[in-house]
Amino acid sequence: MSGFTLSVLDQSSVASGRTPGEAIRETLALARHCDALGFRRYWCAEHHNSASHAGAAPEVLMAAIAATTPRIRVGSAGVMLPHYSSLKVAEQFRVLEAIAPGRIDLGVGRAPGSDGRTAFALNPNANQAADRFPAQVMEVLGWHGDGLPENHPFRSIVAQPAVDTRPEMWILGSSDYGAQVAGYFALPYCFAHFFSDGGGSEQAIAVYRESFQPKPGMPGRLAAPHPALGVYCLVADSEAEAQRLFRSRELWRLKRDRGLYLPLPSVEEAEAHAYSDLELARLERMRAAAMVGTPEQVKAKLEELSAAHGGVAEFAVITHCHDAAARRRSYSLLAEVFGLQAGGVPLAAE
Repeated sequence: MSGFTLSVLDQSSVASGRTPGEAIRETLALARHCDALGFRRYWCAEHHNSASHAGAAPEVLMAAIAATTPRIRVGSAGVMLPHYSSLKVAEQFRVLEAIAPGRIDLGVGRAPGSDGRTAFALNPNANQAADRFPAQVMEVLGWHGDGLPENHPFRSIVAQPAVDTRPEMWILGSSDYGAQVAGYFALPYCFAHFFSDGGGSEQAIAVYRESFQPKPGMPGRLAAPHPALGVYCLVADSEAEAQRLFRSRELWRLKRDRGLYLPLPSVEEAEAHAYSDLELARLERMRAAAMVGTPEQVKAKLEELSAAHGGVAEFAVITHCHDAAARRRSYSLLAEVFGLQAGGVPLAAE
């Protein structure tokens, strides 16, 4: 086993020819599959007003996953905090702790996870809300046991339900800003490497380490930085098959980069697409950077990526794949090549 932990990040992506409801049910099935494989965490993303992703309410998905899995940690990647009341988020995650004590992660981010109009539909004060992100992090931590400052207007409010455990809080981001917030609060930090094909990731992880301020004696805080990367990986039994399956994401990314958030196309739809010379050049760059291939190839690429970031502690693996069975197989192969075990029980052959 390499010197990092493997977890799962799921955007509940909608596949062409299937419904958003099916995408949600595929998430629930994949979570049970990855629990059995021995992955550390299963994180649910938050997106709004998007035909690409069905996961608009990660806390609801988390409740369903937490209630139907025995071992894996279940988290958000993340709750977009500026959309919501800090108290409401704190109480949602206290309920989740009651469902699965000691297995809940609260990953929060500042980005809208949507377009500007939708951000205002979620919170009419969206213009100012993002600026309160550090204050909201402090408030959520306060309602999870730290307590609020003496002069805080809501200091006397007690978040319910009263539970004995608290979620593990993470800061998520794709810029230096989140890295600095995570460092200041001594919280773990995950950079969305898959979102930008890694652009800015090395700098953000360095900023996180440089800005880290330990807070001895404070529950839920780290003694040392815990950096992680959210990465796209696709594993198959052969390199040719992995590259074939990857064509779905290639076309989806080309459209996303043009502002078109559409369902994930099938391999056949991707193969039938008439690519321009510019698109073909973009695909070549995408393929060169992609962590796609056989189990051994992807393992080597993850180890190389970890080293390039000074040794990241964890990878949250996202696998967009139109074929649900191929996606499950990808996680199985990754678990096998890294020697993952669930509760100390060796993996059964698939």
